[in-house]
Amino acid sequence: MAKELKYAYYPGCVSQHMTKEANDTTRKVASILGIQLHDMPKASCCGAGLLTDYDYPLYLAINARIFAEAESMGMDILTICSTCLMVMSTANRDLLADPRLLAETNEVLAKAGLRYNGTIKIKQLLWVLASDYGLDNLKKKVVKPLSWLKAAPFYGCHSLRPSDALGFDDPDKPRSLDALIEALGAEAVDFRGKARCCGFQVDIVAEKTALNMTGRRLLEGKEQGANCFVTPCPFCHVNLDNYQGLAEKAVGAKIQMPVFHLSQLVGLSLGMSPSELGLSRHLVSPEKILEGC
Repeated sequence: MAKELKYAYYPGCVSQHMTKEANDTTRKVASILGIQLHDMPKASCCGAGLLTDYDYPLYLAINARIFAEAESMGMDILTICSTCLMVMSTANRDLLADPRLLAETNEVLAKAGLRYNGTIKIKQLLWVLASDYGLDNLKKKVVKPLSWLKAAPFYGCHSLRPSDALGFDDPDKPRSLDALIEALGAEAVDFRGKARCCGFQVDIVAEKTALNMTGRRLLEGKEQGANCFVTPCPFCHVNLDNYQGLAEKAVGAKIQMPVFHLSQLVGLSLGMSPSELGLSRHLVSPEKILEGC
């Protein structure tokens, strides 16, 4: 890693509250690796994918406002929320593809003394570690190879699709999370559901269907020999961990699968303790698979 890595840090709403352990460990991991995260104090919610169809111009404006703040800082955006990644990347794609839309959006921003010039990229932690920082550099930082873990990589829809706005991984056959798991010394367990939906947002309209989806994803990994899951998406973590008990009832099977945030798995390999990683906040305890590690 030759160049200094610094980013405008956008954790997203859910990672500051419901899954704040993901935010906390990301900050600690970044500090250990020498990655600078600069807060965006004026940034608002991105709309979480719910605003797009309701008020498209507003959706573009609030995201362009976030981009303008990062642009004024001279940094690309790093987010740990895959939904924020998808929402912001899609807004950025649309603004850059249509000069008229960008001009109209800038007219709105001008009322607040802001302007977006279209120079920002939006990245998630997985991409930064895999590409900007580099897996070879990450391997050199590992002090505790995770050789006892058989981790099922769960990418989450919003890390992969729409691929024309995201474009980092093959949406059908992604590899970046698998490769990162292997760089940490663990075994990446391939399974058919790793690029499928966990049920997030489906539960708003069809709870039973969503819980079945969650349960099936977990069983697909377990049947291939995984002893844990890891995901870069906090909403996927909520479904796979918090709702796992309900998902077990939905599919009629005991699963008991610990689920790590990406930053927690990296932190574990860097020598951070379970308390530093916030593992006690998980509903499915990873205590058994961490015994003797």
